[in-house]
Amino acid sequence: MWGKVLDAAAAGAFPAADGSVTVLPPVSERDSGVLSFSGCAFVCADVSPDWVRQRIAPGEPGAPLSPKFLAALADRTGRTVEGVDMLTVAEPLPGPPPLTLREIRDPAHPRLARALCHRDDVRAWTTDGGGHGVVVLGRGVAGRWEVAFEVPEAARGHGLGRLLATAARHLVPANRPLWAQVAPANAASVRALLAAGFTPVGAEALLAMRES
Repeated sequence: MWGKVLDAAAAGAFPAADGSVTVLPPVSERDSGVLSFSGCAFVCADVSPDWVRQRIAPGEPGAPLSPKFLAALADRTGRTVEGVDMLTVAEPLPGPPPLTLREIRDPAHPRLARALCHRDDVRAWTTDGGGHGVVVLGRGVAGRWEVAFEVPEAARGHGLGRLLATAARHLVPANRPLWAQVAPANAASVRALLAAGFTPVGAEALLAMRES
């Protein structure tokens, strides 16, 4: 169900802004969190609708992503909140990416190793085989294709983030939307995603399993 909600949003079909908070089962042991659109939200976690209703008063559209509710949800599920991100999406683009990329095959590479902890079918590329920019693709929440990119400090301010985000749209499998989550305070990445054609559709807070 979580995947169907995301697919609909990617196509521009959003749930009714009726103030509803819908509880869905987590897609997998790894995937839990809160997904919020304008005027409605989905709590995707192993909790009951009654438990959620007791903690979210009607008519409070921001409550599902409030620190108070997220802290209670994390405590209830034994997880940690990874932060609240803007959720953006873009359609794939045909043809080759707009810059030369070399695939990273070393699983110990820091960016690739981190992605492998959270995503499946992960692939990563660098602009020069070294440290001038990295773009990572993988299947994340509900099997959606997600992108992450990194621009080293010395290379910032020249549009490389936009090019990496655009490149990902050429690298994602055909006919699949590409998702990107970004912290709203990360203004440089927000600007890069917008310039690369990503559209903000909502916000989400993912709940990570606690390390033992």
